[in-house]
Amino acid sequence: MPPSTFNYLLQELSQAIQGEVLTDHLSRMLYATDASPYQQLPLGVVRPCSVEDCITLIRFANSHRIALIPRAAGTSLAGQCVGEGLVVDVSRHLTKVLEIDATSRRVRVQPGVILDTLNEQLRSSGLMFAPDPSTSSRCQIGGMMGNNAWGLHGLHYGTTRDHVLEIKAVLGDGTLVCFGPLTPGELEVKLALESLEGHLYRAVVEAVAEQREIILERYPSSRGIPCNQGYPLDLLAQGQPWVSHGCPFNLAPFFCGSEGTLALVTEATLNLVPLPGERVLVAAHFSSLDEALRAVVRVLAHQPVAVELLDKTILDLARSNPEQIKNCSWIIGDPAAILLIELAEKGNSLQGRGEALGADLCVGHGSYAAPILAFPERAWAVRRAGLGLLMGMPGRRKAVTGIEDTAVAVRDLPFYVARVQALMARYGVHCVMYGSAGRGLLHMRPVLDMTLAEERERFHLIMVEMAELVKEFAGAFSAKHGDGRLRAPFLEAILGPEIVTLLGRIKQAADPHSCFNPGKILAAPPLLESLRTGKEAPIESSLTFFDWHKDQGLQGAVARCNGAGVCLKQAGQGIMCPSYMATGEELHGTRGRANIFRQVLALSGGLTGENSPLLKEALDLCLACKGCKTECPAGVDMALMKAEFLQQYQDRYGVPWRGRILSQFQHLARLGSWLPTVANWILASKLLQRVLKFHPQRQLPLLARHTFSSQLRTRPPHIHTGPRGEVVLINDLWTEFFDPQIGMAAVRCLEQLGYKVIVTPWLSAGRIQISQGQLRLAQNLLQGAVTCLYPYATEGKPLIGLEPSELLTFRDEALVLLPRGESRRRAEVVAGKARLFEEFIAQEAAIGQLNPSFFDSQPRRILIHGHCHGKVLSGMQPLLDALALMEGSTVEVIPSSCCGMAGAFGYEQEHYEVSLRIGELVLFPAVRQASADTLICAPGTSCRAQIKEGTRVLAYHPAELLQKALL
Repeated sequence: MPPSTFNYLLQELSQAIQGEVLTDHLSRMLYATDASPYQQLPLGVVRPCSVEDCITLIRFANSHRIALIPRAAGTSLAGQCVGEGLVVDVSRHLTKVLEIDATSRRVRVQPGVILDTLNEQLRSSGLMFAPDPSTSSRCQIGGMMGNNAWGLHGLHYGTTRDHVLEIKAVLGDGTLVCFGPLTPGELEVKLALESLEGHLYRAVVEAVAEQREIILERYPSSRGIPCNQGYPLDLLAQGQPWVSHGCPFNLAPFFCGSEGTLALVTEATLNLVPLPGERVLVAAHFSSLDEALRAVVRVLAHQPVAVELLDKTILDLARSNPEQIKNCSWIIGDPAAILLIELAEKGNSLQGRGEALGADLCVGHGSYAAPILAFPERAWAVRRAGLGLLMGMPGRRKAVTGIEDTAVAVRDLPFYVARVQALMARYGVHCVMYGSAGRGLLHMRPVLDMTLAEERERFHLIMVEMAELVKEFAGAFSAKHGDGRLRAPFLEAILGPEIVTLLGRIKQAADPHSCFNPGKILAAPPLLESLRTGKEAPIESSLTFFDWHKDQGLQGAVARCNGAGVCLKQAGQGIMCPSYMATGEELHGTRGRANIFRQVLALSGGLTGENSPLLKEALDLCLACKGCKTECPAGVDMALMKAEFLQQYQDRYGVPWRGRILSQFQHLARLGSWLPTVANWILASKLLQRVLKFHPQRQLPLLARHTFSSQLRTRPPHIHTGPRGEVVLINDLWTEFFDPQIGMAAVRCLEQLGYKVIVTPWLSAGRIQISQGQLRLAQNLLQGAVTCLYPYATEGKPLIGLEPSELLTFRDEALVLLPRGESRRRAEVVAGKARLFEEFIAQEAAIGQLNPSFFDSQPRRILIHGHCHGKVLSGMQPLLDALALMEGSTVEVIPSSCCGMAGAFGYEQEHYEVSLRIGELVLFPAVRQASADTLICAPGTSCRAQIKEGTRVLAYHPAELLQKALL
């Protein structure tokens, strides 16, 4: 079809539905991949608003023979959401919980409902939807049905299809059909229909009737092995009408695992279960993987509800990950493998059962330690982060998906794994292994560099041999994540031609024009076609400014993102990604930006080529909060990548006028400090706001009448011997020119606590310049600051900073922006001594230098909004520990993300509305709802400004609060 004709047709579709039809190149790039190795540019994206939209869309696609690719959260691992048709995104509008019937333990939902959101709504009823995949924070019911998802407790709760009672779906001819349990008489009525619905029922019934014995023999589920390969004919073969006492015939569960290839689901009625009672988690440590695998059969005798294995690779990655290291304190020694075993109440003493299990494993089954964990959620957090941790492995060699979905009988696991290890040794490949050992499934991921042709060929050979090995063990090649296009080429080798023929007949009956997700499960394209890394990565067109050697270049840093979508968070769930929380748009999450970054980088010209404006648009709402640096399990640092891009882009296209002015901010502040009254008059003028394109509702920060330095010089002389030692207070430009009262509070506090305070000349760490993509200027400023601070650091003096964004630049960007050699070495020394004010206070308290007796114990309530960079690079605990020295205080953390100001971002006219929307998510309501005598603590200058403008409430730096509380 000619492009002009196709575009005209899509315009017609756009006018015919309420939802959006997106055909711009940027949107198509966003939806070109999922969490699989594949990437293919779709024709467009459709986001239906209603069932009527879905019907119109399907009739349109059927009429014009256009493929439809259903997509929910886009976290599929086998390429289910990748193709060249129209992506149908149900996550934007089809998100309603339609009805909760707590009495009948049922709920009706649309396909875009997020699992965790659903269960949060159900919590007050004491119920939940049971399947719990590790992606529960963003996976949606439609996607769970498409893949027949199951999770950590699949041993106890089974899979999604075990809890789907009825569905409504639109068939290929645009008819809306309800599928549910049928009596024999009702089934006969369906079989007599001459509609597409009738064709589907007849195809399914005839398939089972013809080959029931072969179905039960070939599908491994009859042997207790989980199976998500092909269509679940084995499920029907074990029910009515072939088994009189079996489950009623029902095609609703049959659609689970069909990967959107048969119909488009618009509604589902789900079974609910009671919330779990008390549970205990035993962490059995083993010195070898083989010992752990051999112990699983024994573990199952204790009737656990979950048995998950973590291998040494996962454990080592977790212990080196800045976000997960806090969850690793339960790990004892250096185990080669750990089994996480959860027990639920079954009448006997739960604690006693846990102790008996641990003793059993330690006495005769190879475990050297099997404690009951006091904080089980920490261990589960490590397990859920497994895939992201693997993708965060530095360099281009990644743990590749492909054979991660195989399962065999539990008793065969040790022998099967030994064969896999021998296979990998033959190919010289390390293979990571973790997963649901209690169900015979291990996520096996060979570590390969898929940018190299020889490695891709090795991957293909491994897939072929693994399919043969799985068949030899009568296991499942797709046990959990489905066939998609990744494992579909091996379906006939596993199930046999007879079964695949039956599946083809069912597909033909339901979707005669192959509009629904073609190339998935059946008739898949070649394994190595349309890979993300289908060719050698291009040589970067110019030298980068940051040092990306740990990732073997900028491409390696971008490739950390695997598409799992941990960044798709709701408000209150963490830091990243504030712009996604406010907009709900894929473009404004870390995953979306990384997808665009990777694709642009691979095209001709790279970051400065003809497609670079698309990347600029994708990065526009990135607030550089750095939440992704730690909350993304793979450690994607989008703030750093954005700064790199902006410098290279501006070298090609020029620096905007506003960026030029802001990059000289420290000099302008110094000049303004000579005549602050005049400078503040200019800062308050609407003319300046128009020149800078700042929003007229914003009040620019005003210069203090007297700088911090001048106030220090003019204060009455004091003799401070500093019995607790000397400390260096870094005088940043915000403290010097705008908030000298905070600097004075910090000096007084430290001196009264017994420290001799040395205040530096005012310094800039280049924070503003980094955010504006002026990395050469930032490098010069950092070099000067490090030169000033280095002598103090070599003397062992703590370097204390007040503004988180400035101080933490020494611990972050400085280490990759300053050139290698002496400059980098000095920066590392400075970074080792650089501490936030609250960090220093907390550390001194921890070693007994400070205690609550220095402060009053007056009752006060303090609400904290942490600075993004502080939360990411320091954590909230130091601030909590510091404020805890005021023993009468009740301290609470506001579960906010970024405040929304983010330096100049919130002032900019084009970002003002988004800035306020981010503030309104959590922060502003929490501040407004606080009582009048509640103190608001915010270490960041931008945060305090945003709180003041958004709520008319004054927020304080922790130094101010602690100084006022001193006795």
